[in-house]
Amino acid sequence: MRAHLGDQLVIDSPATGGTRRDGEIVGLHHADGTPPYDVRWSDTDQVTLVFPGPDAHVRHLEHASGATPSRPDAPGATPARPRPDRAPSPGGIGRRVAAERERQGLTRATVAGRAAMAPQYLAYLEERPADPGLGTLTRLAGALGTSVEALRGGGIDLPPGQGQALLHPELRELDADECRALLSTHGVGRVALTAPVGPAVVPVNYEVIDDEIAFRTAPGSLPAAAVDSEVAFEVDHLDETAGQGWSVLAVGPARHVTEPDAVRRLADGAHAHPWAGGEREMWVSIRPQRLTGRRIGPAPR
Repeated sequence: MRAHLGDQLVIDSPATGGTRRDGEIVGLHHADGTPPYDVRWSDTDQVTLVFPGPDAHVRHLEHASGATPSRPDAPGATPARPRPDRAPSPGGIGRRVAAERERQGLTRATVAGRAAMAPQYLAYLEERPADPGLGTLTRLAGALGTSVEALRGGGIDLPPGQGQALLHPELRELDADECRALLSTHGVGRVALTAPVGPAVVPVNYEVIDDEIAFRTAPGSLPAAAVDSEVAFEVDHLDETAGQGWSVLAVGPARHVTEPDAVRRLADGAHAHPWAGGEREMWVSIRPQRLTGRRIGPAPR
């Protein structure tokens, strides 16, 4: 008997020839797909270790493109090797988990340890179109400091800040080291500048390299108007569910980076390409001269 993650284990009824019990195989203990299996039973939603007997057989599921396979969230489960005839893409949840983990600079082992799950399962979730259960999502959200709704993609079209405020909030000023640590996670920030049309605030993908905030844009674009002027750069993070968040503000002069060695250094250190796409090879660098930040969280009780 051999199985893949997402297949069904069916226990036949000797009296009727029908199905007595069935469940989803959510964990393999051998890379070749042989028993035993971790099975999530359809009647109880509980996961147990099963050594199939003669009354059991595996119902193989062909995970077509776009289908949703299993939830291998048993803590000790080891995912199977990918089938050679298909190359599944990660699902939306997996992409969001991976993006948030990488944004915070965390390893899979660190996040898996915080979430009390096997690193192999976290790899499975990030790389395949898996559908983890609520318990798994809750542990992952806690490990990443985010919410289940955010990992599911809920509310992505809504403006931030519509969640409930804390009952006893505390607003705390961040010191320079805390600001640098939060700023260095890189991602998307906002540049406040004075353009020919007047004041403007523009979101940009940014990097922090050698204590400089750098972003790529196109000559003649609105962000390019930051060059040769003092600008403000802001980045923040909100946890809508918990009513918590932080913001960091950097103020300093912006310049156009033209030196070949400096351009190469910035390009080599970049983590991602600008979301706006197109030819955006003009590097603008901001050297902060003033760095401040604030954090909202629950007040000590």
